[in-house]
Amino acid sequence: MSWSDERVELLKKMWGEGQSASQIAKELGGVTRNAVIGKVHRLGLSNRNGSGGSADKSEAKAKTTTKPSKPKAAPKAAPKPQPKTESAAPPPIPASRIKPIIPAGQPLPPQPSTNEIDPAALAKVNEVEKKAKKLTLMELTERTCKWPVGDPATPDFWFCGLPVQAGKPYCEAHVGVAFQPMSSRRDRRR
Repeated sequence: MSWSDERVELLKKMWGEGQSASQIAKELGGVTRNAVIGKVHRLGLSNRNGSGGSADKSEAKAKTTTKPSKPKAAPKAAPKPQPKTESAAPPPIPASRIKPIIPAGQPLPPQPSTNEIDPAALAKVNEVEKKAKKLTLMELTERTCKWPVGDPATPDFWFCGLPVQAGKPYCEAHVGVAFQPMSSRRDRRR
């Protein structure tokens, strides 16, 4: 289907009368609603002067003229900005707060911990790790402790492997380190 001059004129007329794109497409035949909408936009007809489809033009006119417009008050002048007396540059960052950039693949330096672990629990963990089964990932089961020991990127990495505490993924010693009571954690932060 091509848009002949007659079809374009009919489209303009029906669009101006407020008919919908579906109604226009049905009247023209051989075009879809979307084709009509596209042609309307290409012709620059998208703003209608009248109201939509079935509403009376007198009703539309009545709606627009019911309230007389009030004269607008003059806008208030914005207060003038005060000149800044401080320097525009931010204060320098102390050298102690600047963190070095570590290249990818490099080990991280030791980090200070906000959650310090109880020394007694650490001593217990050290004793337990001497007795550990030293399992690989493939040897773990739901009944073995899954506490990782060492650096996963090295061959001497292993998992504890001792029997787990009921309902936990770790043995008794590692549960004492991993799952600490909420109140003791709150007390340490203060």
